[in-house]
Amino acid sequence: MYLKSFRLPTMAALVDEAVRTAETEDWGYDRLLTYLCECEHQDRHQRRVTRLLKQSGLSDEATFDGANLQLWPPEIRRRIPSLIQGDFVPRAENVLCFGLPGRGKTFFLEALGRELILRHQYRVLCVRAATLVERLLKAKKDLELEKALKRLDRYDVVLVDELGYTEHRRDEMEVFFMFLASRYQHRSVMISSNLVCDEWDRIFKDPMLSMAAADRLLHHGIVLRFNNASIRDQLAKWRSEKEGG
Repeated sequence: MYLKSFRLPTMAALVDEAVRTAETEDWGYDRLLTYLCECEHQDRHQRRVTRLLKQSGLSDEATFDGANLQLWPPEIRRRIPSLIQGDFVPRAENVLCFGLPGRGKTFFLEALGRELILRHQYRVLCVRAATLVERLLKAKKDLELEKALKRLDRYDVVLVDELGYTEHRRDEMEVFFMFLASRYQHRSVMISSNLVCDEWDRIFKDPMLSMAAADRLLHHGIVLRFNNASIRDQLAKWRSEKEGG
């Protein structure tokens, strides 16, 4: 009863059996208490990870373990071990992935986001650029933009996918810039885009706004260029060669 009231459900569920085992195997008090605390810690850790993954919006299929890393350029592969250490998150650094469609940018960032949750329990949100802009613009019209930005600020990392794939109006890009400005030197952003920063005039419709956005992202940014061939084309070629063999 006391353990449940202290919100220690795993210890409450295991305590009777643990006490019987301790008496049978002649455990000391220290070992019994350590065992119960370890079980509670492990179970709480797993529940938190499960909750963070559910809230993240990340694809279940995007994992580095399930990826054919050889399909990415060597520079990308070399970056993976250091990125999954997650040191860039407390430093509020950004990860920017540029490349043509089908190069594996989204898969890479989602797999990285999953590792940040599994290894470090960081709060990660994955959202398409068009969806994020739509939400922010609605919040602005409802006079709740500041509240919406504060909600996003709860996430250690926001993964913005497919920036530049669709046309946006100036007012939409203005709220997106406010989102970037709110996280500058404070929280991390991960972005996938088919357009490099020099071409962001086509997204922001304003050279000054484009320059300011790129400056904030690149100031503390890790740039990854996916200049490999299309993943789909590489896989199709590999299957064709395998079947031919």
